[in-house]
Amino acid sequence: MRLLIIEDEPDMLDTLAEAMRGEGYAVDEAADGEDGLFKATEIDYDAIICDVMMPVLDGFEVLRRLRLKKKTPMLMLTARTKVQDRIQGLDSGADDYLAKPVDLNELAARVRALIRRAHGNASPLITIGDVEIDTAAQAVRRAGDAVVLTGREYALLEFCVQRRGKIVTRTQLYEHLHDENDSPVSNLVDVHVFNLRKKLGQDFIVTHRGRGYSIGL
Repeated sequence: MRLLIIEDEPDMLDTLAEAMRGEGYAVDEAADGEDGLFKATEIDYDAIICDVMMPVLDGFEVLRRLRLKKKTPMLMLTARTKVQDRIQGLDSGADDYLAKPVDLNELAARVRALIRRAHGNASPLITIGDVEIDTAAQAVRRAGDAVVLTGREYALLEFCVQRRGKIVTRTQLYEHLHDENDSPVSNLVDVHVFNLRKKLGQDFIVTHRGRGYSIGL
């Protein structure tokens, strides 16, 4: 999954980005609202974390303009504690709100919940055949036994599982598994799919020649 973090305080931006990468996300960064809005408009992120108080464009304006074009899940961060400020953000189209100082574990849990809800999954547990994916714990079991996956293997698996029943293109996988600083190897997706099939069954991921991959289609 790929996130965008829009935050004008450099230390906070570094802290948030490092924490989210530690959770297994590909993370892009923006240091002001204008750059953040450009990236959010041009790239299909799985979720956006956006500070409210920023120069150039504040978080509310970023949210307002983005909602004219996209429905990307957005969590707003702010040092403001007034109820009216939270109401303004939610009424403007924000999906969640978190006050600073931020608890990083709570932030990660809220981002996971945002992504689940965006794909219509109220529960973190997704079962497909004998495979169970716990998106909260980022854990996978097959026939009751734990399956060990690398970070990128799990990211690819969750991305496809959240879109089960649909064909996911190679371009989508590259764009959501890697951030703006990565230089992915051209056959990396094929390698991850090959490894997942070895661990979860040859028929778990279906290849649609010239189109992409699917789970549960």
